[in-house]
Parts: sequence; C-alpha cells; structure tokens
Amino acid sequence: MDQQSQPPAQPTPPPQWPTQAAPPPRQGMSAGAKWAIGCGAAFVLAAIAVIVLMIAMVGLIGAGARYGGATTGGNMALIRVEGAITAGGAGGGPFGSAGASAEEIVQQLQKAANDSGIKAILIRINSPGGSAAGSQEMYRQVREVRERKPVFVSMGDVAASGGYYVASASDRIFADPGTITGSIGVISANIELSGLLNKIGVKPEVMKEGKFKDMGSGLRPLTDTERQLMQGLLANVYQQFVGAVAEGRNLPVDQVRKLATGQVYTGEQALKLKLVDELGGMRPAALALAAKAGIRGEPQLREFRKRGLMDVLFGDVGTMKSQGAKGLLYDRVADLITRGALEAEGQK
Repeated sequence: MDQQSQPPAQPTPPPQWPTQAAPPPRQGMSAGAKWAIGCGAAFVLAAIAVIVLMIAMVGLIGAGARYGGATTGGNMALIRVEGAITAGGAGGGPFGSAGASAEEIVQQLQKAANDSGIKAILIRINSPGGSAAGSQEMYRQVREVRERKPVFVSMGDVAASGGYYVASASDRIFADPGTITGSIGVISANIELSGLLNKIGVKPEVMKEGKFKDMGSGLRPLTDTERQLMQGLLANVYQQFVGAVAEGRNLPVDQVRKLATGQVYTGEQALKLKLVDELGGMRPAALALAAKAGIRGEPQLREFRKRGLMDVLFGDVGTMKSQGAKGLLYDRVADLITRGALEAEGQK
C-alpha cells in the first residue's frame, strides 16, 4: 500500500511575550501652568535684582554719600527733624536713621550754613519730642545759624515738647491748622515694683556707694527727700525750656510760663497764642522763606540728611518722590505677569 506523502512539519513558533502598550503622545503644558511658571520666574528675577542693587548701593553709600540726596545745586536747604529726638548718633547702619539724632542734624545745619550756594534753611519738624539735651543742642545750633541765614520751620503732624523746643529757635514758624504742638513741660516717670516683687517672692539685693544711687530704680519706693530732689531736677530743666522759648519767640517769660502747662495745642490755637506765626504747609513756608532770603522764582530745595539704603532703593517717602529701584522693579514684574497672563489667555 502506497504511503501518502505528509506535508513538511512547520517549525514551532517562538513564545510570544506580552508587550507593553505604547504610551500616548504627550500633550503640551497647559496655559495656566506656563503662566504660573512665568510669574514665579519673574519674582525670582526681581529678588535677584534687589539683592544685586542692595550690594551695589551699600558700596555707594559707604563710598561717598555721607549726607546723601542731592549734594550740589539748590538754593534752599531742607533739614528734617522726624521721630523721637535723641542726643546721640542715630545709628541704623545702611538702612537709615532711627529718629532725630541731634548729632546728625547739627552737622546738617553746619553744612548748610557753610554752603555758599544755600541762601536759607527750611526745617521740617514732625516729632513728639524726646531728649531734653538733644533738643537743646539743636536749639542752640539753629540760633547760631539764623545769625547768618534765615531759618524757617514748617510743622507737620506733630511738633510738640522737644519738637517745639527746636522750632522756637527759628525766625518764623508755619503750622497747619491741625498740627499738634506745644506740650511745653518736663516729665519723668518710673514704675515702682516692690509690691509686685514681694508677691512673687523676689527680693532684690542692692549694693551701692552713695545713698541716692538707686533712686528711681523701681525696686523700692522713693523717699520724701528723693522726691524733692527729682522735683528740683525737673523744675530746673523746665525753667530752661521756658526761658529758651521766651528767648526764641521774643515773648515775656511770664506769658510763656502760663502756656507751659504741658498742654498741647492745635496749629490754629497756637497761632492765637503766638506760639506759631502763620498757618500753612511746607510749600507756603518755602515760598515765604525764599522771599525773605531774596531768592527769585521757585526755590530749589536740597536735602542734607543722610539717606539710608531703604531711601535709595524705595524712594523718598517724605517728599513723595518715586525714586530708586522701586519703580523699575515694580514695572518689570508687572510687565512680566501681564505678558504671561495675555499669552495664557491666547492659548485657551
């Protein structure tokens, strides 16, 4: 029997391993994500720019801007007494002065008096007072300078106590109707803590040489003798204050003493009491001073104060000028954010 031919055997196919599905094609970044990244990058760039500018400005201030601001030009000096008055240096490092330093303001007055281009000095006071010694130092310097050049004062929100002490030394005082001024008087206060310390079981031990050395420490009540001593000190400083105001304002001492009760007055009340000469802001004071000094046209004010790093970077808030890097940085950041928002809107 013939054998039928068999078809050739087919090779066994290799095992098929499961294959992974190809990943779907990636989609582009959403418009919102792009805008968020753009905003973040803008702020990072702005922060880097601020740091670079701070480093540069610190070098600039340390190199030659001792008094800062405009150092040339101008025909009228603008000197500011702002914040609490201190007798010592202002400190504050590159970030500017803290309060009204008598040392710095006396230097500014001297520099303005010795500058041949400066014809008059305008002092802008916005201070509640402070150190009696610091106020006296500025008072004496203003009295000395006004012998060489006219000196006017423009009062801001507050020019009280030591602030008024300084103002009274000038040739003429301008105040706004709502300015708070006066407060001619002297105060000293301390907190007596002995009762509280006894309640919490704390017993101070004081060693001293001189029986009055711990007077006013607050660790024990004042004795009658000590109260008399303190009152005598205050009375002496008070008489100096009253006498200085009377001399500066050309008023009888008795008349000033009647007003020197520590009471504050508005600018309008102070005008009636002859503590100020005229109602008006800084501009009327500058124009009147220009006329007094024979300055024709608009007076050109030049500041002599020491400008700190914050003034350089963020502008002079006191004169409401847009200066420094603030405007540039704000404009740049706003531009980047706006541009990113528009691009995101267009991709929707």
